[in-house]
Amino acid sequence: MEKFLLKPNVVIEPLFDRWYAWPHLISPATSAMNIVGRHLKIINSYLQSPKMHEAAVKNPKMLGGPFMDFPIERVEDIALLKAKTLESQSKLILFAEAVQELDDMLKSNVSGGSLEPLYQKVPEILKGYVELVYDLNSNPSFRFFEPLLYQSEFFNKSSQSIALWSTSNDERPFCLSTPRLDEPGVLHLDIPFDHPGIDLLSKMKRVPGSIDEIAQVFGVDIKDRELFNSFFTSEPCQPYEKYKGSKARMRYFGHACILIETEDVCILTDPVISYYGYESSVAHFSDVDIPDVIDYVLITHNHQDHILFETLLPLRHKIKNIVVPRTSSGALQDPNLKLMFKSAGFNNVIEIDEMEEIQLKNVKITGLPFTGEHSDLNIKSKACFHVAIDKFTFLFVADSRILEAKIYEHIHGIIGNVDVIFLGMECDGAPLSWLYGPLLTEKVSRENDQSRRLSGCDCERGMHLINIFNPKEAYVYAMGQEPWLEFISSIKYTATSHPIVQSDMLVEYCKNKNIIAERLFGEKELFYSYDRPQLKEIYQDL
Repeated sequence: MEKFLLKPNVVIEPLFDRWYAWPHLISPATSAMNIVGRHLKIINSYLQSPKMHEAAVKNPKMLGGPFMDFPIERVEDIALLKAKTLESQSKLILFAEAVQELDDMLKSNVSGGSLEPLYQKVPEILKGYVELVYDLNSNPSFRFFEPLLYQSEFFNKSSQSIALWSTSNDERPFCLSTPRLDEPGVLHLDIPFDHPGIDLLSKMKRVPGSIDEIAQVFGVDIKDRELFNSFFTSEPCQPYEKYKGSKARMRYFGHACILIETEDVCILTDPVISYYGYESSVAHFSDVDIPDVIDYVLITHNHQDHILFETLLPLRHKIKNIVVPRTSSGALQDPNLKLMFKSAGFNNVIEIDEMEEIQLKNVKITGLPFTGEHSDLNIKSKACFHVAIDKFTFLFVADSRILEAKIYEHIHGIIGNVDVIFLGMECDGAPLSWLYGPLLTEKVSRENDQSRRLSGCDCERGMHLINIFNPKEAYVYAMGQEPWLEFISSIKYTATSHPIVQSDMLVEYCKNKNIIAERLFGEKELFYSYDRPQLKEIYQDL
């Protein structure tokens, strides 16, 4: 039987109700709120004025806004999508309406006394799924029993699907505002994210297999076989060579994705990878540079440019352990990441708390506090990571905004100086409502919306980290600059953009202190000696 490989430019795109499946569309509560507060709002706006949407997506100033990237000719298709949404998501729509009703009830019925009498006023659809609580200042709120929601009618895997299509460039509509309609060359598979066929298909990027067998696994209709067959090739792939060097190899894959390899251990942070084998103006590592076995994937926080299922699902069969920040708050804005990943077929999820350690051979991973970048919401599912290989250390700060430097002074007192630091400096950030708007049950003023931003470090805050941890090398990352990030970040910089100016200032500050520094872009490879920790000198091969 002739065997074939999956072509390197085939996209395995995860969808929820035909929208791009970012993390808030997995958890039942956040998916309900986004269906009502994002999807249906955008659909209704498009149906009212498709010409306005068509014009807005062509305006660079509107990039990342709530505008569908469809011409006016797709009105009937969008109307059909609305009808299907109202029917298939009726339970989640009622759930979202009940959350609003519950919040209004608590605001109008609470005076500081016992909350017990109010349980009878909880909307029927939410009874048994929420606990009513006060904070220490008698402000009422509620929390979800999230594990119960995943076992309820509100978690319906039939909303999940996969789209297969071939790509030749980085051009894609902004994912939060444009659904995936039926298009020529796109094959929709109505399978959930935990379907084992995704692993089998992903393995075929390197290990040849039978097209007939994988088509049978997915139940591909005979009328779609010609398209399905076109995703495969008999041409051999570029083999992956396992790293066997005596040093620690660092590879930058773009944005916040860093691969740390030793001869024994492989660690990958926030996997957002340009997988696809097409010519690009930006040199970058891709799928062929990912090891066959990844010991630990480290997830810093629950934003769509750090948890990308389009990357993670094809990697699932390679990942031994996926490490996520611990949370069990039950707060609407803070869904549990372990539950989310397990529902998507990751059965090897490790939760890590602040200052908690994981040890593997001569590698130790420590979770650290992550402050800021979440619009001042009470969100616990976020962590910085300290990785020590023997005595050589890396610090991944991700998008943490250093709101109070003394936190990191306390941390320094425990972990000491670091050798290499990676910090995000997208210091403008989108306003609160851009990401979290659908979860808000009360409209926020424009002034407050603009002041509560999803922003990382500026130069001053970055200098705190440099002066506290005294790194020998400092790298600015997680800037969303790479072209393959635009469809999830909507970021386009110029030389005068505030984050570029601020990061240039920090790089210059570091260089004046004789610290090797750079703002990463595209790809980067470095080697670090760790096997002789008694030496003060760090050997670095460029």
